[in-house]
This record gives sequence, structure tokens and C-alpha cells, in this order.
Amino acid sequence: MLRWIESKGSHIAGLVLAGALLLAGCSAHGGRQVAEDDAPMGQVATTDRIKLAMITHGAPGNTFWDTIRRGAQEAATKDNVELIYSSDPEGGRQAQLIEQYVVQGVDGIIVTLAKPGALKDVLAKAEEAGIPIVSINSGGEVSAAMGAFAHFGSDEKLAGEAVGERLKAEGKASPICVIHEQGNVGLEARCEGVKKVIPATENLYVQGSDMTQVASTITAKLQTSQQADAVVALDAPIALTAAASTSETGSGAVIASFDLNAELAQAIVDRKILFSVDQQPWLQGYMAVDALWQNHRGGFEIGGGKDILTGPAIVDSANGEAVLEFAQEGIR
Repeated sequence: MLRWIESKGSHIAGLVLAGALLLAGCSAHGGRQVAEDDAPMGQVATTDRIKLAMITHGAPGNTFWDTIRRGAQEAATKDNVELIYSSDPEGGRQAQLIEQYVVQGVDGIIVTLAKPGALKDVLAKAEEAGIPIVSINSGGEVSAAMGAFAHFGSDEKLAGEAVGERLKAEGKASPICVIHEQGNVGLEARCEGVKKVIPATENLYVQGSDMTQVASTITAKLQTSQQADAVVALDAPIALTAAASTSETGSGAVIASFDLNAELAQAIVDRKILFSVDQQPWLQGYMAVDALWQNHRGGFEIGGGKDILTGPAIVDSANGEAVLEFAQEGIR
């Protein structure tokens, strides 16, 4: 059983996943759009077919976004939805992708708000065009102001506080928080949360698109900061790289992470990683598509104007084996 942390005024949404097919996704490529082909095998909604666009800030090759897409595509298959996915980590180019779909007149937009300032104007155009918007993953605090009727994700600052509390309980006093994408408000909020609990937390900025640079920067920091007793990674591949750096330097620092993939789940089971805070991205993708379908079907708006939390959920040695099974199936 996963341990949940709730914030006041927010909702945790539950789902019954029935009659749906899990479809494997491909890696996203920056600035590229991909139309997924449905392959229904079972009960599919008889509602009119609609077209939804999902536009994220996901970087090429990051398996986290594959998990979101698999959740979204399973809901799309069930709901008789044509789902188009595109991504670009650069805010201006993400805005250009959104504008394409506004011009095309899609029936709904799912968007991440990691860099909300770059998306404000184009989302206003979508709202003016009567296109319903749902946000996922990043930017819950600005979601409603940006025109979204619902946001599915984790409270990032709350999640950071959870990491800080867990590390504090482990006796850690000097964490390094590794931010792999400058300007991403969600990542900054995670480290801010850790620092709120452990004031000595130090941020370390790396280039998440260059894992060689990530490794060398973390290694150098551990060599010069002998007091560092924990490394907080904000992404599964960064956590695995940090684990290799601690081994190389002989550092006694423990590794804590955000997010999850099968390799990281295995590392938790093997006790190479202390724990990870999972925001359950599969649910974010599934629930976002389903919410827009329900909006078209009956004008429903889920959430009551509050964030719908899909996490944080702590994954550690106590539940790692169970989570690993799901991660290997591609739904965690």
C-alpha cells in the first residue's frame, strides 16, 4: 500500500480502470508530433470521436513521458479519442505546438505548465476559441489562471517537504538537490520544499539533456563537499547517475529521488537508492484524457477548481517489490 500525503483544499482522485487496453508508447522527440493509432480490443465508447492534443515539455528519450503517454493512450482507446502527442522542453517552441492545434481546432488540449509565462498568450487563444484545457504534471498553482478547468499532478513543494522529512528522519542534514532543467517551476518547488525542512540544502544545477555533464558535475560536487550526506535527484535517470557518482567518489551520501521507472524501482529494491517520491504519471495521462472526454460527453468538470493530486506517494524498500512489478509492465 502506498503512503499518501494530502494538502488542504486538494483532492485525490480514484479511478476504476475497466475495459481498457494498455498500449506501449514511443519515446517523445522535442518539437515532434506523433499521432497514436488506436487498437481497441474490447469495449470502446460509442460517443462521437473527438481529437485531443497533448503538448508537454518532455525532453527526448525521457522514459517518464512514455509512462504519461501510455496512460493517456489507454484512456483514448477506451473513450474513442484520437490522441496526438507532441513535446518540446523549450517554452517558446511548446507554445508554437499549442498554437498549431488551436488553429486546427482540436476538441481539447492537455498541457504541462513548467514554463507558464511562455504559454500564457497561446492558451488564452485556445480559451477564446472555446477549446477546453486540462493541465498535468507542472504548474498546478497557475493552472486555473491559465484557463484549465482541471489539473492532474503532484503538489511539488509538498512532495519536496516529504523528501526533507524522510531525510531528516534518516539523520541527514546537508542534502544536495540536483535541478536538471533551469527555469522549470516544478523542479524549483521540489528543492524549495526540501530546503524548508532542511535549511542547509544546496541546489546544484546540471544539464539534464547531457548525462555525461550531469555525472561529472555531481561527481565534482561530491568531491568538494565532504559534508554532503544526501543527493536529491528530481528525475529517475538523474538519480541513477547520482548513484554511480557516489560509488565513484566513495561518498557516503544516500540517494533520494523523485519519479520512477523500472530501473529505479529495481535500484530501490536492491537498496542502491533510499526511496523515491512517485507522482504516478500514468494516472496523470489517463485522467487528463478521460476528463476531457467527460467534458465533451456531458459538460462535466472534475476537481471543483482544485488540483487533483496523483501523488506524492513514497516508494521505498517496504513496497518496492510490488511497485517494481507494475513498473516493468510500463504503468509506473
